Amino acid sequence: MTPKKLTDDLSVTAQILPSDIAQLVAMGFKSIIDNRPDGEGSDQPSFPEIEREAKANGLAARYLPVQAGKVSDGDAAKFGAALAQLPKPVLAYCRTGTRSTTLWALSEAGRRPMSEILTKAHDAGYDMSGVASRIAAGGKVSSGAPAEKYDIVIVGGGAAGAAVAGSLFARQRNLNIAIIEPADVHYYQPGWTLVGAGVFAPEQTVRPMGAVLPRRTTWIKAAVAGFDPDNNSVIIEGCRTIRYKHLIVCPGLKLNWTGIEGLTETLGKNGVTSNYRYDLAPYTWELVKGMTSGRAIFTQPPMPIKCAGAPQKAMYLSADHWLRTGCLGKIAVEFDNAGGVLFGVPDYVPALMNYIERYQVQLNFNCNLISVDGPAKRALFVKTLPDGTKETVEKGFDMMHVCPPQIAPDFIRASTLADAAGWIDVDPATLRHKKYENIYGLGDVTNTPNAKTAAAARKQAPVVAENVLHDMGYRPNMCVYDGYGSCPLTVERGKIVLAEFTYGGKLSPTFPATLLDGTRPSRVAWILKERILPPIYWQAMLKGREWMAKPKVMA
Repeated sequence: MTPKKLTDDLSVTAQILPSDIAQLVAMGFKSIIDNRPDGEGSDQPSFPEIEREAKANGLAARYLPVQAGKVSDGDAAKFGAALAQLPKPVLAYCRTGTRSTTLWALSEAGRRPMSEILTKAHDAGYDMSGVASRIAAGGKVSSGAPAEKYDIVIVGGGAAGAAVAGSLFARQRNLNIAIIEPADVHYYQPGWTLVGAGVFAPEQTVRPMGAVLPRRTTWIKAAVAGFDPDNNSVIIEGCRTIRYKHLIVCPGLKLNWTGIEGLTETLGKNGVTSNYRYDLAPYTWELVKGMTSGRAIFTQPPMPIKCAGAPQKAMYLSADHWLRTGCLGKIAVEFDNAGGVLFGVPDYVPALMNYIERYQVQLNFNCNLISVDGPAKRALFVKTLPDGTKETVEKGFDMMHVCPPQIAPDFIRASTLADAAGWIDVDPATLRHKKYENIYGLGDVTNTPNAKTAAAARKQAPVVAENVLHDMGYRPNMCVYDGYGSCPLTVERGKIVLAEFTYGGKLSPTFPATLLDGTRPSRVAWILKERILPPIYWQAMLKGREWMAKPKVMA
């Protein structure tokens, strides 16, 4: 968190954390403005969390959320009014600081010379040339800026986006590829389960985005506002237009923290945590280490979610620690699952049930978390009964690990690329969009009926690379994705049930059963998860080295 000064009254920065507030006070700031909608990113604290800490430290806080790329005249006017009203100096933030700078630039249009506005933004590290015409027009929307053009545009620089870029360049080095990704860092999210168990340090799961994306790509550090597929265009923040011959869409999904009432106000405190966020996974381990008695609840929302086994992974590793430290007999462990089964592929359930019994876990199916009162340590669940009726159940807790409900990003759900449920509508085999032949999707954002895991993206990336290059005349065959997904279920520290399966829950083991039987807990699978998969992710998958991921040619 490094504030960048625009004027004596205003500085901007990327996303801040509650832990940054004390430092901001020490820097002399009197107010903060949040221009980022809650739930936009998986590493994002909510505004209520920020506001609570700000008020405790005497800072004024204002919430003025603006969707990336859609800064309206009214948004700019509200920002200018807030800036005039709030105690100064003010710090405004969003994902990267770009939206806040854009709001300021447009709010100042007509009051400062355009050259001064552009220079101040440039000196702070922000390029406002994309809205220069609006500034010149007094902050009003204007069109006509030249579009940038690329052979292939990839939306998203996460696991799927970086992997498919690597696979494309591994096959054809002379491609003109742009990746649109606003984040500064890239996370190895499969590692967060082990952060929450004290096995990994958080720093092991993060690297600078610029060090991960292929060097030959053009990194457009901006957020997508919308799509214009009929004109082969993507609209990004700053009202810039990016043209493409082929588009690959893989921005991941949105963690809907606000979908559970009261959750955002208590995350990271009152015993409420989640391994689904980088800054909260260490708190999980802090809670587990400190708990010697009481009630620990682990929740799972309705599908789809990324890594469907992650909620129970946290439970197994926590219970294993309590068993090893002699505390488990004093701790009631409960798993509240909105679904009706422990795991969707039956072959793996017997091994998992052995651990449910070992840890004396109370299983509650069809039980969905809807509300959390952190200070009171109470939670409300809606339980669906066998006859289809529902009842509300209140439960107390000392620790609660929450998996939030998950949906497609807002700019995807609002686009013509989405199906009725909001996910990118692709053919499950070729991963080509069902309506637009020059658009492909992969990763968590698609509507394919596979598990949403990094392992799935690893197998999908070569398929998409082959098919895009086939369309461009570089490759002879189309390829197909069989639905492969993998979920290393960490049932205890040192052992894993390695679930591997394709569409329809068909088992698809990578290794012979004599080496690794995925239906049984294995030390070999733990070594794979802890020591082998992270370097494979960083050094192979993201660089187009497709170890055991050769795509299948369409029959």
